[in-house]
Amino acid sequence: MKTVNNFSDRLKSKTVKNSIINNIARDFNLTPIFAEAYFKQIVTYFTEHVQLELTSGQVHYLAIDDREPAGKPVDLCRKKSVRLTLHNPDEDLKAYKELGLSGLRQHRLLRITKEAIEQGALLSYEDIAFILTTSIVTIKRDIAYLRRSGKTIPSRGWRHDMGRGTTHKTQILDLYLAGYQFSEIEKRTHHSEAAVKRYIQDFSKIILLHLKDFSVDQIRISTSFSNRLIGEYIKLYNKYKLENNSRLNAIFNLSKKKLYTKGGK
Repeated sequence: MKTVNNFSDRLKSKTVKNSIINNIARDFNLTPIFAEAYFKQIVTYFTEHVQLELTSGQVHYLAIDDREPAGKPVDLCRKKSVRLTLHNPDEDLKAYKELGLSGLRQHRLLRITKEAIEQGALLSYEDIAFILTTSIVTIKRDIAYLRRSGKTIPSRGWRHDMGRGTTHKTQILDLYLAGYQFSEIEKRTHHSEAAVKRYIQDFSKIILLHLKDFSVDQIRISTSFSNRLIGEYIKLYNKYKLENNSRLNAIFNLSKKKLYTKGGK
C-alpha cells in the first residue's frame, strides 16, 4: 500500500500545476504552501484577463474598472478585460449606408462603450480614439453630437464631466425604482437589462450590509465600492423606503430569500 501511495505522489508531482508550484517555491525561496497560494492567484489573474472567448470582429481590451472614481490616476486604477465588437457586418453596413462614415464611427462608439459598461468597465476618450483609430478631438465631437441627440455615452470622460453630481449607477437605479421598465431604461441610458440587473445586485449587497449596521468604511472594505457610491445608494434606499416602494421591497425580499437559502435556514 505504501508503494502505491509513493507511486501516486510521484505522478502527482509531475503534473504541470505542481511543476509550476515547485518552480515558484525554488525561484522565490517560498514554502510549498505560499508557492501554491501564489500559483492560485496567478491563475485567477490569467482567467480574468486572458481567457475571454472572442468571436469574429471582436477584440480583447484592458479597460478601467467602473468602480474607480473619476480623477484617479490611470496607473493606480484597477483594470478589467472586456470583449469589444469592432466589426458587426450586418449592423455596420446598415449604419454606413444610412449615416455615412461619421455615422458608422458613432454607431461603433455607442456599441463599444455599451459593451464595456455591461462588463463592468469604462472606456476613456483615449481608449475610444485608439480602438476606432481616430483622434481624441473627433471622439469628443462625436460624443457631444450624440449627447445633443439625447444619447448617454458611459465613458470615463462622461463620469468626470458629471463632477460631484450623482453617479450614473444611482441615476439608473433611480429610474428603475421610479417604475421604468428595462426597455425604457436601456433606451434612455444605453445600459442593457443585464447591466441594470448587475447594478441592482450591487445595490442590494450594499444596503443589506447597511441594514446590519456596517459603517460606510466597512461596506467599502467588504464590497470595494467607493464611499461616494455607498452614500448615494443609502440615500436612494432611504428615499424609496419612505414611499414603501414595491420594487424596493421586491429587491430585498428576494435578497433575503437567497441569503436564507445559502445559510441553510
